Amino acid sequence: MKIKTNDRVKITTGKDRGKEGKVIQVFPEAGKIVVEGLHIMKKHLRPRKHGEKGQVIELASPFNASNAQLVCSKCAKVTRVGFRLDGDKKKRVCKKCHEFID
Repeated sequence: MKIKTNDRVKITTGKDRGKEGKVIQVFPEAGKIVVEGLHIMKKHLRPRKHGEKGQVIELASPFNASNAQLVCSKCAKVTRVGFRLDGDKKKRVCKKCHEFID
């Protein structure tokens, strides 16, 4: 998967199209990511103890990683990701400015 945690991404489809955020979690097996403050869903919680009230909480839910594009940290543009060897390590590279993405 080309998107990792703490990357900045821009959403390309769906209700949050055009918004940017930081990736909190990545699920590589499922091909999904969770972005901070985007794709918010409401979850209803039942009261656990007698006399306690139920509540509605808002959570950022996972969505398909193909619906987000990486924002390069160097040139600040939405870009595709390539790979290049740096010594003996394989690193991600911005396709627009050809710099390593950290």
